[in-house]
Amino acid sequence: MPGVMISCGEPSGDLYAGALTSALRRQRPDLDIFGFGGPRLAAAGGTLLGSYEGLAVTGLSEVLRTLPRTWRMYRHLIAEAERRRPDVFVAIDFADFNFRLGQALHARGIPVVYYIGPQLWAWRPGRMQVIKRFADQVLVIFPFEAALYADAGVPVQFVGHPLIDLIDRRGHRAELLTQHGLSHAARTVALLPGSRHNEVASTLPTLLEACALLKDAEPDLQFLIARAPGLHDEHFEAAHRSHLPIGIHAGDTDAVLAASDLVITASGTATVQTALHGKPMVIVYRLSPLTYRLGRPFVKVDTFGMVNLIAGRKIVPELIQDDFTAPRVCAEALAFLRDDAYASDVREHLAAVVHALGGPGASERAATAVLALAATRGSRQE
Repeated sequence: MPGVMISCGEPSGDLYAGALTSALRRQRPDLDIFGFGGPRLAAAGGTLLGSYEGLAVTGLSEVLRTLPRTWRMYRHLIAEAERRRPDVFVAIDFADFNFRLGQALHARGIPVVYYIGPQLWAWRPGRMQVIKRFADQVLVIFPFEAALYADAGVPVQFVGHPLIDLIDRRGHRAELLTQHGLSHAARTVALLPGSRHNEVASTLPTLLEACALLKDAEPDLQFLIARAPGLHDEHFEAAHRSHLPIGIHAGDTDAVLAASDLVITASGTATVQTALHGKPMVIVYRLSPLTYRLGRPFVKVDTFGMVNLIAGRKIVPELIQDDFTAPRVCAEALAFLRDDAYASDVREHLAAVVHALGGPGASERAATAVLALAATRGSRQE
């Protein structure tokens, strides 16, 4: 039975892994799909060899605390790859872990597809030469990435963004607001504080301070927090204790976005998801001071938010590190809430970003590329 091994280490990667697994099964129902991931990969029919729960963190200092568990997972996956001998290995983002794993499996004669190519052009571009040595194919989801990889001599294909097929724009605003005891008429601000434990711990307290300031400035406002799967209750205790009109909705970010008028979101995949819903946004992010000081010299871009990178300029505000304060968040949010022309202009720019992401079918195109590479190994073994 043909085998595909997958490795993804965070919720966004697991979302794409699940969609890819479903597409692979549609094209080849007999596939044995297994690997490292989360509930989406498992729900699509992949066999989990290990879960990323507790390993998905951001920042250099944060990663150090997870190293012992990460190292055990790495050795376990190597052993399983040697035992099962997959026809292809698919690494999905999660670069620090998957770079090492991809090199190890390549050395063992297993073809490697890197799906959701890591943003090496923005962070440590010298690693382009590393991925060139072990990846037989890189599949990228942003249009400008293909030329950057190709110029470095890396085999690359632009497949489009899988979120185009995965998001649900319909929403049920009235039902969701009623569920959380909120008004149908009030303007609603969505808060997306991140999907990793350390992200939420760093981001949400400042967002709640900003919400208090916003409520003072615009009394009709109410708030909805999108709680990503697997997050601890303790991170949301302050929101529960808050006197603000605020709801916490678990597991369905699309529903929160569809019900909102404005979004304040942590930098990451959520910014693209917000753009697909056509909602003006303020992007925020904060790393530990040590991580930021150590990492900033290696960052080669002027903006962090993916929608701004795709647009080639800052179309929505970014508040990163020391700029991420409650008063600054409040000011940027009020600019959208009080200026309809500004909000409309940003929505037009976001529509252009969405258009650049390619049409539907990204997961199917990725699956076709994965199976094509797997077939080359099978033919070599015959």
